[in-house]
Amino acid sequence: MSVSLIPDSWPSADGIWHDLHLAPEALGAGLPAMSDAAIVVEQGAIAWVGAYAELPDDYRQLPKHAGQGAMVTPGLIDCHTHLVYGGQRANEFAMRLAGASYEEVARAGGGIVSSVKSTRLANEDALFDAAVPRLQALLAEGVCAIEIKSGYGLSLEHERKQLRVARRLGQAFGVTVCTTFLGAHALPPEYAGRSDDYIRLVCEEMLPALAAEGLVDAVDVFCETIGFTLAQTEQVFQAAQALGLPVKLHAEQLSDMGGSALAARYGALSCDHIEHLSAEGIAAMLQAGTVAVLLPGAYFTLRDTHMPPIAALRAAGVPMAVSTDHNPGTSPALSLLLMLNMACTLFRLTVPEALAGVTRHAAQALGLQATHGQIAAGCTANFVLWPLGDVAELAYWLGQRPACSVVRQGRLAVDGMGLHRSAA
Repeated sequence: MSVSLIPDSWPSADGIWHDLHLAPEALGAGLPAMSDAAIVVEQGAIAWVGAYAELPDDYRQLPKHAGQGAMVTPGLIDCHTHLVYGGQRANEFAMRLAGASYEEVARAGGGIVSSVKSTRLANEDALFDAAVPRLQALLAEGVCAIEIKSGYGLSLEHERKQLRVARRLGQAFGVTVCTTFLGAHALPPEYAGRSDDYIRLVCEEMLPALAAEGLVDAVDVFCETIGFTLAQTEQVFQAAQALGLPVKLHAEQLSDMGGSALAARYGALSCDHIEHLSAEGIAAMLQAGTVAVLLPGAYFTLRDTHMPPIAALRAAGVPMAVSTDHNPGTSPALSLLLMLNMACTLFRLTVPEALAGVTRHAAQALGLQATHGQIAAGCTANFVLWPLGDVAELAYWLGQRPACSVVRQGRLAVDGMGLHRSAA
């Protein structure tokens, strides 16, 4: 597949976007609803936002973009994905339907190690081509920033390959891509029975080399009974800390390992999955400012029944993000809007909580809160115009992809509403 670098051909979004409806649920507490709002974009960034009647005189001669009364939200953020990999694992879906557990699938040679084999066999171009339609499906729904983890290479050569493809995707599609090194995702076959040796490889060779090449924005670990121990996780965190890299954690998905409290001690950006999160973990995350990332797609696919402690997180005031966790084994989800619905129906989030989970809280989970996840002066111009009358419709519909228009990185990247520039 040949994919051109198309962002340069997209129309600039600079100018005044008017005739917009800014709903408070989409923009944050304390902000009033505005039925005739305006957003001023200059040089790809938001310069001003407010009621059109209050538009400062300095901006009135700028080109105008009629919003057709659209509802506007910040650009959506998918803050936990494994988007780059080889192959697929539909057979494991069938195994689970026949009664196999997550652990049984992994111990039978399936799971992460199966994707490692396919990923190692694919070259960079093949991985890029396979990832393109996955990314395009998310972008069509208004995603403007995405995290992409490695973790299906489990060697320096193949982890590098995944991270290089993630960087290429960001450049080719004009989308913010945050790369996360997940070398400690599983034990590669060649290190069977030697997990400590593999962790030393991750800490002493793989991570330093990839960080030096500018391929790593954050570091993650799968801390679990079928993953890595607390002590091994801490070794990886110490290596990341020495390199000045923030950490994240796959935590408390299958059992309470105490990983969230450990991650919080290292100032983790986020702890993800957290179905078995304890009160101690919640307290530690609150103190550290660590975001709880909810992954309803994995919960649904695995037919889990142990819900994350939503009420306790809410009561404590821990920010909750929502993501697809797109991966070939346990969450082959390619719709962040569907995750909104699942977060509300399965986890009982309110619509405002779910929307915050894919905007400002997702931005915080990636360390992007200063520039993404909100419509505010100084932020990158990432916002979505929706042909909908009620913000709750974003979480209400099942399988409907609204014909939205997306301003991404200061350009009109998707024009599903058929917008056009009117005279200034």
